[in-house]
Amino acid sequence: MAKEGTGQPERDPEGVSRFVEHFAAQLVMAGMPRMPARVFAALLVSDTGAGTSAELGETLRISPAGVSGAVRYLAQQHLVSREREPGSRRERYRVHGDQWYEALTNREAVIRRWQDALREGVASVGPDSPAGRRLGETLAFFEFVEKEVEGIMDRWRVHREERFERE
Repeated sequence: MAKEGTGQPERDPEGVSRFVEHFAAQLVMAGMPRMPARVFAALLVSDTGAGTSAELGETLRISPAGVSGAVRYLAQQHLVSREREPGSRRERYRVHGDQWYEALTNREAVIRRWQDALREGVASVGPDSPAGRRLGETLAFFEFVEKEVEGIMDRWRVHREERFERE
């Protein structure tokens, strides 16, 4: 059934709620804390991709403190941004179409820091010791991953532009 005058299908609130909880559970299994996973999933399914603390709290039946902690985590992971509502002190939290790109780009910086730490570790234990060889292999893995991620992100930008007609 379509929304009157829009030609768009009506939302199934129970189905949407089930999706939010199911997708959040998948994110939790991948290592994301439960409350940020639920808030992120709720933002993904909102038509605007945004919501206030009160809206998210009502949707998910959680406290404002729960929303605040979840948003803080998601912002640190570059999965959501905070925006001030014009003329208001209220903030809206927004998920963007490129949130996965931003999150992965943020991971690249983490990988570089791990590489620096591993180089220091190899130097401190000696590259020919058993620990040095193990650390060296770990370092080589992260160098490989960093290089591959750069190529993946370049291919993604081209694919995204072709598929979704974006620049």
